[in-house]
Amino acid sequence: MIAPRNDRGITAASGATETTTDNDYDQIGSLLQASPLASTPSEAQGMLCGLICGGAAAPESAWLDLLRPAPAPIPDEDGDATRNASVQLHRAALGTLARKTLDRIAGHGLDFPLLLPDDSRALAERATALYDWVRGFLFSIGVLGIAERDLSAEVREALRDFADITRLDLEQLPEDEENEAALAELTEFVCVAAMLVYEERAAPRMGSR
Repeated sequence: MIAPRNDRGITAASGATETTTDNDYDQIGSLLQASPLASTPSEAQGMLCGLICGGAAAPESAWLDLLRPAPAPIPDEDGDATRNASVQLHRAALGTLARKTLDRIAGHGLDFPLLLPDDSRALAERATALYDWVRGFLFSIGVLGIAERDLSAEVREALRDFADITRLDLEQLPEDEENEAALAELTEFVCVAAMLVYEERAAPRMGSR
C-alpha cells in the first residue's frame, strides 16, 4: 500500500491539482531522450518546479542548462550545424513548458499541473512518476543550496515529507481503490507543499502575479 503522508505540517486542499495529458508527457519524454541527465518527464518538471519555487534568479535558463546545455560555438560544418540546430529546437520546446509552468505557479497557484502519466496508465507507473517528480524537486532545492536554517518550520516539514515520499516502496504495487485514493491524496499534497515553498522562497522576490 502507498502510505499517505502523516498528519504533521500542511493539509492538501481538495481538488487542488490536475495532471497533464499523455501527449504532453510523451512529447516531453521524447525531448529528454538526448538529455545528459536522462531524466523522466516527471523528474524534469520536478526539477523545474524546484528551481521556480526555491527562488532561482532565472529558473528557465538554469533548468535548460541542466537538461540540454547550449552547445559551445562550433565551426559551421554540416554535421555540427545539424547538432546545434537540434539542441536549440529542444531548448525552445522545453522553454515553452518552463514558461507555461512558471506562469501557472505564479499566476494561479494550486492549479498548476504536475507532469504525470494520466489515469489510464498503471498505478505503479503513476506512483513512480510522482516519486520522480519529488526527487527532481529536491534535487533543485539542493542545487540552490537552500539550508534548513533558512526555512520556516512548516516548509522544513514539507521537505522532510518529500524525502519520505522518495523512500516509499513502489515495487509490485497492487491496483486497488485504497492505493488509488492514497496516490491521489499524495499527489495533491505534493502540489500544495510545492506552493508553500514558492510562497516562502520565490514570491517575496518575484512578487505574486
